[in-house]
Amino acid sequence: MESPTTLTDLEEQLKERPLPRHVGIVMDGNGRWAEGRGLPRIAGHREGSNSVREITRCARRVGLQALTLYAFSSQNWSRPAEEVAALMDLLREYLEKERAEILDNAIRLNAIGDLDRLPRSVRSPLEALRADSAGNRGMVLTLALSYGGREELLRAAGRWGQVVAEGRGRGAPRESEMEALLYTSDLPPLDLVIRTSGEHRLSNFLLWQVAYAELVFTEVLWPDFRPDAFAGCILEYQQRERRFGMTSAQVRPAT
Repeated sequence: MESPTTLTDLEEQLKERPLPRHVGIVMDGNGRWAEGRGLPRIAGHREGSNSVREITRCARRVGLQALTLYAFSSQNWSRPAEEVAALMDLLREYLEKERAEILDNAIRLNAIGDLDRLPRSVRSPLEALRADSAGNRGMVLTLALSYGGREELLRAAGRWGQVVAEGRGRGAPRESEMEALLYTSDLPPLDLVIRTSGEHRLSNFLLWQVAYAELVFTEVLWPDFRPDAFAGCILEYQQRERRFGMTSAQVRPAT
């Protein structure tokens, strides 16, 4: 079969094989992208927001069930105050500009993390769009904001302690009980995690959920990561054999 020559061809090829149900992306490299061009770091974050828009559109076109974007970590609050403020302004701007497209394309907006730490200027449009898109049955777009995987697990453990104290559980939680206490309890299993910019770590992202996810690392900086690169990562996922602790003979269909 000839190699696809257009993005449309590549996206159609992806649909011929099983797609990951849930893709998470560690969006990294905005600052380096800007610094490499002699620009302030916020210029990289602004260009990165264009990648968010295009990747979301691509994910919706190919038919992903869920896309989770690591937009702002719990540790990012330690960055310089002026950079944090600029990021919050960009987030508010994104929520306002993308509102119509999210609603028009049946996307349900979700958010996970310690959302109470976000400024009111961000929480108000975020809460409004989450409420207005709650009935949508297309792809779920989740923004991980003020989020950390360790923090999520500590939160779940605390909630389980409350369950036990109220007499609704006992002892250590079963796997299903633990998963029900996570932010992602209503999302499909995480199948693929992509990290841009050449770094090879998870940086506290979805630590429970990533247990059997496939990992793809790309050298492309996030502001340059557009649908063709995204489709390439999904294609790499589709070429892998997922065994979940079993042997190849067990997971391959009988011939």
